[in-house]
Amino acid sequence: MKRDIGQRSREILRLVVENYMATGEPMGSRLLSKKLDHKLSPASIRNTMADLEDAGLLYAPHTSAGRLPTESGLRLFVDGLLQMGDLTTDERSAIENRCAASGRGFQEVLTEATAMLSGLSGHAGLVVAPKADAPLRQVEFVPIAPGRALVVMVNDEGHVENRVIDLPMTMNGLTMNGSALVEAGNFLSQRLRGRTISEGREEIYAELSAQRAELDQLTSKVVEAGLAVWGGGNSGTSGTLIVRGSSNLLDDVSAIADLERIRALMEELENTEEMLRLIDLTHGSEGVRIFIGSENTLFRRAGCSLIVAPLQNQQQRIVGAIGVVGPTRMNYARLVPMVDFTAQVVGRLLG
Repeated sequence: MKRDIGQRSREILRLVVENYMATGEPMGSRLLSKKLDHKLSPASIRNTMADLEDAGLLYAPHTSAGRLPTESGLRLFVDGLLQMGDLTTDERSAIENRCAASGRGFQEVLTEATAMLSGLSGHAGLVVAPKADAPLRQVEFVPIAPGRALVVMVNDEGHVENRVIDLPMTMNGLTMNGSALVEAGNFLSQRLRGRTISEGREEIYAELSAQRAELDQLTSKVVEAGLAVWGGGNSGTSGTLIVRGSSNLLDDVSAIADLERIRALMEELENTEEMLRLIDLTHGSEGVRIFIGSENTLFRRAGCSLIVAPLQNQQQRIVGAIGVVGPTRMNYARLVPMVDFTAQVVGRLLG
């Protein structure tokens, strides 16, 4: 929201916001007069604060003589008055080492990055990624127990994901032999190599239905089971959601109403389907985005802020989003470069 305010108003708004971020408390004209670089009479300060309140940038909580910033005031501060910080060399090294220490596994990298962000920020760290549907390189069925097998899929980017399936039984009730599993894996690998599951699924089903696949009945059932467990958007969860440090959100609670807001937020953070919408928020942006309070419909009830950046792999394809959730008074100047750098590091590790 663009606001045209004078230099005096901008200076007072900046001081009120910075005080709010540091203490969470309203700021009155007496304290403002001590902080201003140039002397103003108490009457002039009160008049300017009243103008900012009329403009919807400040408000008076309860009967306090001091003022707090509104969401619009915070937005104006973030967009035009915030002086962004930068990470130190040690902080950059710590982020790189923490993320790399978990190895190159997709899930491990995301989990470590989320925990690291939560620890460094003191707020809740989160990462969300859609179910992988990249072109495949190989499919394999690995027996793990009588009547059960692991479906292992390796995509073109080297990411490995797997699911457990129940195997069909032979006519005499015995578990099928290993050669049938190898044949099923070879069949899917040949037809899905260089293609996504969604691109090849219907064609494979059609081939099995028309009995053109030259597979016996049991092997065909294994192929169908392997496809079914990777049922695209129709299966259970449709992506990866990792949240760490949600208990940090309780640190800023000062009233029962605040506790209810945080409870509502925690419910939102557990909803994978809703959180996948975070990825949509990052599309069209080249870096970090900041959503303050009700600007983000996902957290509207909680009144928290979200700092989020897209996760892009080396092909510049968006594969997820990573960010920090916390109170509206969190330290944006410190956290924006932290989220931005973490997203860059994780993106490089994801290949």
